[in-house]
Amino acid sequence: MSVVSPEFSDRLWKISVLLLTVTAAAHSKCEFEAIFNFGDSNSDTGGFWAAFPAPAHYGPYGMTFFKKPSGRASDGRLIVDFLAQSLGLPFISPYLQSIGSDFRHGANFATLASTVLLPNTSLFVTGISPFSLAIQLNQMKEFKFRVHQYYSSPHPKGWTQLPPPNIFGKSLYTLYIGQNDFTSKLGAIGIEGVKQFLPQVISQIVDTIKELYKMGGRTFVVLNLAPVGCYPALLVELPHNSSDLDEYGCLISYNKAVADYNAMLKKQLKRARKVVPNASLVYLDTHSVLLQLFQHPYSHGLKYGTKACCGHGGGAYNFDPKVVCGNKKKIKKRILEATACRDPYKYVSWDGIHATEAANKLVTLAILNGSYSDPPFSLQKLCDLQPLD
Repeated sequence: MSVVSPEFSDRLWKISVLLLTVTAAAHSKCEFEAIFNFGDSNSDTGGFWAAFPAPAHYGPYGMTFFKKPSGRASDGRLIVDFLAQSLGLPFISPYLQSIGSDFRHGANFATLASTVLLPNTSLFVTGISPFSLAIQLNQMKEFKFRVHQYYSSPHPKGWTQLPPPNIFGKSLYTLYIGQNDFTSKLGAIGIEGVKQFLPQVISQIVDTIKELYKMGGRTFVVLNLAPVGCYPALLVELPHNSSDLDEYGCLISYNKAVADYNAMLKKQLKRARKVVPNASLVYLDTHSVLLQLFQHPYSHGLKYGTKACCGHGGGAYNFDPKVVCGNKKKIKKRILEATACRDPYKYVSWDGIHATEAANKLVTLAILNGSYSDPPFSLQKLCDLQPLD
């Protein structure tokens, strides 16, 4: 039986102790006054549902922290939420949400089902968001234009939900996107087909960073892809046999393809640093942290790795593509419902394709001091980090 890396566990413990003993000062110092995030459902804080309203966003999403659906594809907070909290910032409002948003500390352009590449190509299927990374970048440009326009013309004195014009050089830019480019066509064209366009995905990410650099951005953090071969949804939906599974029950070939993509991304970001000489361009290896959680859940206070908390069917994966989390469906005169487990804090996977709040928190704790970044990037040295509850 494999044993979890002692370095990983020790590192998590030290970070946890540090963060939980930090005093939350009223005026904490931090190099970053805002976060601008680009991504998909892994970091969408409500953009998709603001753009495409439903009568009610599905419960039990949001049950752990918000106690109601919050526009997030999780039972609670996402990594971007925890990062904001650790920097002493409020949750970052979705750019597409017109009511109740406050952009003084940044904006979140991420939407569920977003891709890096434009979705109107033959590579994609229905169910993909129209808000690709290129669209999100254009939204950022419009946001900055509106901010400068507001402050360059007479305007009423008093409270505004917009940040000051100098905010863009004092912000943390995070990019957590690419998973849908990888998974959306796996069933149709397979891994080898997907591999053919992954270099285009990385090229688009690099080009986006260059554009943000021109706009004044100076600190960029790019999160790599998670080990999707461990996702309950893919384990159910993708054809495979027992020889395709490793000792932890994850799909070997798919995780290998993700590892190859991440290595390529890391290499290209290293090259890109030459064209953004006055910036910090950081590759964040969230993949390694999540892989440890999937492989050794017990070692981190969890219990279930490749089993979804919210789903239908029970069994090893508790995932049924016909009845996904929060839904009811009548099949052969039977009403089937996908409900949540009683304790999502024991699970890595929330709904078969997204992480639980518990997993997101553990990932955030592991990355805050720079141990999983290239080059080393310690937020502890730049900010008085706040404890995560």
